[in-house]
Amino acid sequence: MSDMTQTRTEFPFEVDVLEHLPIKLANGQTISARVWMPLTDVPAPAVLEHLPYRKDDMTYWRDEVQMQYLAGHGYVCVRTDLRGTGDSEGVLKGEYLDQELADGAEVIAWIADQQWCDGNVGMWGISWGGFNSLQVAALRPPALKAIISVASTVDRYAADAHYNGGCVIGSEMLPWATSMLYRNGLPPTPRFVGSQWRSLWLDRLDETPPFIEDWLTHQTRDEFWRHGSISEDYSAIEVPCLVVAGFADGYRNAPFDAVEGMPDRAWGLVGPWAHNYPEFGEPGPNIGFLQHSLRWWDRWLRGLDNGIDKEPHLRVWMQDSVIPADHYVERPGRWVAESTWPPQPGRITEQPLFFDGARLGSTPGFGQVECATPQVHGLLAGEWWGSGDPGTLPADQRVEDGRSLTFTSDIVSETMEICGFPEVDLRVSCDTPVALIALRLCDVAPDGSSLLVSRGQLNLTHRDSDEHPESVIPGEVFDVTIRLDAAAHSLQAGHSWRLAVATTNWPLAWPSPMPATVVIEMGKQSRLRLPTRHPRVEDELLQSFDPAEFAPSRRQTVQAPTSERTITVDESGATVLRHTSNDGRHIVDRRGTVYETEVTDVYSIIDEDPLSARVSCIRKAEIVWGEDSTTVAAEATMWADEGFWYVESALAAWHGDNMIFNKTWNLSAKRNYV
Repeated sequence: MSDMTQTRTEFPFEVDVLEHLPIKLANGQTISARVWMPLTDVPAPAVLEHLPYRKDDMTYWRDEVQMQYLAGHGYVCVRTDLRGTGDSEGVLKGEYLDQELADGAEVIAWIADQQWCDGNVGMWGISWGGFNSLQVAALRPPALKAIISVASTVDRYAADAHYNGGCVIGSEMLPWATSMLYRNGLPPTPRFVGSQWRSLWLDRLDETPPFIEDWLTHQTRDEFWRHGSISEDYSAIEVPCLVVAGFADGYRNAPFDAVEGMPDRAWGLVGPWAHNYPEFGEPGPNIGFLQHSLRWWDRWLRGLDNGIDKEPHLRVWMQDSVIPADHYVERPGRWVAESTWPPQPGRITEQPLFFDGARLGSTPGFGQVECATPQVHGLLAGEWWGSGDPGTLPADQRVEDGRSLTFTSDIVSETMEICGFPEVDLRVSCDTPVALIALRLCDVAPDGSSLLVSRGQLNLTHRDSDEHPESVIPGEVFDVTIRLDAAAHSLQAGHSWRLAVATTNWPLAWPSPMPATVVIEMGKQSRLRLPTRHPRVEDELLQSFDPAEFAPSRRQTVQAPTSERTITVDESGATVLRHTSNDGRHIVDRRGTVYETEVTDVYSIIDEDPLSARVSCIRKAEIVWGEDSTTVAAEATMWADEGFWYVESALAAWHGDNMIFNKTWNLSAKRNYV
């Protein structure tokens, strides 16, 4: 977190914490909640966070510093473990299933019916909790009056950690599946669930599935992915939504799309942040997001006319040019805003730049150019979802540019700013039936350094439809348009735009089965379209955010977090990207509960051989309660040949030094135009 973040110790209300409040559902199973209760005789509005991430250890620190803060300002805060996780009964068998969302709606009704609640409930969360806040809102539980969704998506197929542009996200799909496998295998807390905790744990271990089986057997945008994608029917959500993201995160597009889809009831906020709440994490600057959240809840749960609903519907951090680095404490820039999105005509204008040889220019070029990139292209792109830790953000792209086909604009003589979605139109042909195109938009400085601004990719078999892909006919010419990720960037005078085109993007895109050559036809059909925006006086009048602050925490760090990211070549000639991290060893609560996790991800590929691509993941977590210790570990490996995907997964658990569980799974799934 930023050194500027302050810990606040005095609040308007004292707070009582109920560590384990069982909520009996209609089907007889129990959901476990922790509740922060402001000490007042007057019923209060409530805020729910509904997560699979273990309230008693994994998110204990974050829950404590946020929920204590909100409760100290008079809100009852309820944090539930999803059915099948933490101290809740059952088994979690997938993401955002009907049962999870129905449970969320039932919990909201239960909260509203308690004597300590005034009947007004909000729901919020980051990532999984941001997803299900939107999805539960679409069910319209009567007591739900507003939501805050951070680092989420409106489209589970097009903009989540599984597929992007019809491509399997190699850097995320298996790592994410392995993370959920070990987390879902962790035990309930004995002091809360009683002596049956071990039998409940064994049942959970035995019934927990690897989520990747669902994901790899649904390779197109079918009903599996439409479920939970609120972009299918924005009208289903009737309550006000604050949708938040960071430009260093893979979920950066959601606020733009949400405001477009719900123009009268969605407000978007996009900062420089990675996959984190805006009050802590890097890159900064951090903001007083808890204070901003209080204004939001005060308006929609208490009915206070504080003006937050009169503010522009989209506010973004216009990022300045910087020296490329794989980590930033802060990204310099300024806040800008649009009253609506898309903005009113004339506020953001499209500037086309045409391909002309190796240039981006104002007039179309002539002829053709071929693109066929090495399989190692993409290794320096950083993480898709962006933790913000050192080594995880995209560094200088010059090496990647050298592996790509690039088009560079003239040096600009004055600052040029973009805000929104750059788009690229291409007239192309290809020599293989399955191929992809990956694009990077970069800011090139006078010293030649190349700063990644935005990127996008497209599996060309999805050129007309994510639902019904079709093979490319070799040699056939066709047109495609690729929307790059949302950006707000200020290109300094003396800098240039660069568009890099590639046919590989490992590991952000799993390689096509065969090396491909794409031919791009120049002319008016092949161009980059930039959403240009001029600075405005009203940007300077935007209300500033308060400094970041949150409530105190009892957590003690026994061992500091570590992270390392390396690229080497092994004895087989494979280029190997290895990322290892440890979130640290922490005493999380006053009872001395210890929690520690370890992560290893390895991505390997032999240049010129797309079928050599391989991902291996290891996850391990230890929980210690006094002299009682439990450990869960998951391992998985994924690879493919021309026709099939293959995944081997394993889950093991120990009680003390004794292994009590060990199970393996083997999956094969036919490749479907990818």
